[in-house]
Amino acid sequence: MIYSTLTIEAQGTTQIITINRPKKLNALNQGVMSELDQAIDAFLNDDSLLGAIITGTGEKAFAAGADIQEFTGLDAAAGQALSEKGQKLFFKIENSPKPIIAAVNGFALGGGCELAMACHLRVASNNAMFGQPEVKLGLLAGYGGTQRLVQLIGKGKATELLITADMISSDTALRFGLVNYVVTRGELMDKCHEILNKAAKQGPLAVSYTLEAISAGVNGSDGYAKEAELFGKAIVSEDAKEGTSAFLEKRRANFSGK
Repeated sequence: MIYSTLTIEAQGTTQIITINRPKKLNALNQGVMSELDQAIDAFLNDDSLLGAIITGTGEKAFAAGADIQEFTGLDAAAGQALSEKGQKLFFKIENSPKPIIAAVNGFALGGGCELAMACHLRVASNNAMFGQPEVKLGLLAGYGGTQRLVQLIGKGKATELLITADMISSDTALRFGLVNYVVTRGELMDKCHEILNKAAKQGPLAVSYTLEAISAGVNGSDGYAKEAELFGKAIVSEDAKEGTSAFLEKRRANFSGK
């Protein structure tokens, strides 16, 4: 498929999804959101791909918020529908059975920060900046920011950032637990690939079940019950039989994903 706001590239078993609106600092207009939805579906349906990296074109911005011009003239029902549409897409990313990493280069503000938080992991360049500045516009985060920021860094600090519109640096984001690593711009994609390559060597079914169990707990279900259910499914899988045999035989496992 040809995209007008994204560039898509497969590198081995990893899909690189790049938001490509550099003149608009990769702002998330509805065109980007629609194409991102399609790109995620394509990634999920391609069995040759084991992980994905979402990033933005250039060094200035991962995604500097939503396209504010699209907010003008909306009534309450349309505003709610817009929020729910964005939440649905970001839930799809969060609940992906294959790991998705946000490679955050530059500004990740508003919807851009929410997109990064929807990914399973975040790796930031040392010039990255994070924030939810919606209150400056008389609005609030609408794509899950009020929920995921609390989950990731705790209620107190999240509340402060959400009601003051303060931005934080990549080093502060690392200290708060919002990102997993801070690296130089030149090391950014390499670090993301390193993490996904490690995950790709593990049992793919086990990785998928692990992500599902994590999502269950984060999203308000009984995560412990889901973990036990999935452990039961995993223990009778071909991957578990291969993994345990390989361990006992002191060889590398050859997983099939079944």
